[in-house]
Amino acid sequence: LGVKRELLEEHGAVNEQTACQMAQGARERLNVDVAVSATGIAGPGGAEPDKPVGTVWQGISDANITYARVHHYAGNRDEVRRQAVRDALAMLQNSVDSIE
Repeated sequence: LGVKRELLEEHGAVNEQTACQMAQGARERLNVDVAVSATGIAGPGGAEPDKPVGTVWQGISDANITYARVHHYAGNRDEVRRQAVRDALAMLQNSVDSIE
């Protein structure tokens, strides 16, 4: 998706910049009007001191803006993933609604 290697090496995969680069890269490579991304720690392992299980950054990119926001979900791996998908779809819906 075009995420810069330097970014991943310096900050890891779970952060605002990575989510933004993922969304923008998906939009450009797929030649679509809007794309969303998600990068996070769904568990049960993988937590870091500043990134506990349930930390998910979601990005969105359209022709006007690319941004990301962080969520801290509770629950097991399936519950974290389900909540992340729900919120990513809501971001996508909001973006599409603003285009119309």
